[in-house]
Amino acid sequence: MTKRILLTTTSFQDTPGEHHRLLEEAGYEIVRARGPLPEEEMLELAGEVDAFLCGDDAITRRVLERALPRLRVISKYGIGVDKIDVPAATELGIPVLFTPGVNHTTVSEHALMLLLALMKHLVPSVNATARGEWKRMTGHEIMGKTIGIVGLGRIGKEVAVRARAFGMTVQGYDIYWDDAFAGEHGVERVESLKSILSGADVISLHTNLTEETRGMIRAETIACMRDGVVVINCARGELVDARDMAAALESGKIGGYGTDVLDEEPPPSDHPLLGAKNCLVTPHIGSRTYESVVRQATKSVQNLTLALSGEKPLAQVNDVPVRGD
Repeated sequence: MTKRILLTTTSFQDTPGEHHRLLEEAGYEIVRARGPLPEEEMLELAGEVDAFLCGDDAITRRVLERALPRLRVISKYGIGVDKIDVPAATELGIPVLFTPGVNHTTVSEHALMLLLALMKHLVPSVNATARGEWKRMTGHEIMGKTIGIVGLGRIGKEVAVRARAFGMTVQGYDIYWDDAFAGEHGVERVESLKSILSGADVISLHTNLTEETRGMIRAETIACMRDGVVVINCARGELVDARDMAAALESGKIGGYGTDVLDEEPPPSDHPLLGAKNCLVTPHIGSRTYESVVRQATKSVQNLTLALSGEKPLAQVNDVPVRGD
């Protein structure tokens, strides 16, 4: 019987590249949807497929149980698996695969783009000029400023390298510390979240979403930051309490917030950060470049085909054996 694959990630589908050929040559029947899908839509689609090739869809325990006994593997396009109930997948014997090491370049570039745009008032200046106004706003240099990077994994490291190239002082906070990298690139280790938040002119978030990190930027932690601090978030929207952030932007405590992610995607029209003062929101496109999409998509297809053939995938989140034919 031909294997059926539920493909939901839109950038995979919309971007030309080698990944399409690889998926076609595998000979699967492809069921296409436009994600990220909420739980109810996943429940409708989950019953008759052998694998999910997914983005940030809600893959809950209910979805997983609905997908059994046919579902054999989840191949995540990307690195964040917080929308997947990994403990439930492990308990139910479903391998969860992912694609680390494919988007650190483009996401780090996006983070620096948001930072520069905020510091130079790029968006309001461009919009004013387009309206026929000649509004000359005074911005700030980032040279000499201190950037505190929360989460010094692949993406955080790339941000550190680029920030140093701009002449910034770089501080980092991470439980798993890479001494060799820090020494080579002049990154100062900060021992606590409170210390890095209170000592930096710019905070850039690059940590995973867990129960410990959810809402890490909220009124309590914002209060210990420097007045006028700029916060960049290219990780997960839920790291930041949106209402507390909007209030801090309005008061001027936070000088600017640049984010590629929100706690609700797509956001409702009354989301507190839409139209907030000195806030730039991009629609989760930090890893959406032609180069990065092809890398992510190719690796996700390779993971998928290997696992469905009973072979070891390139990267797996949980310790569950893959099942071949």
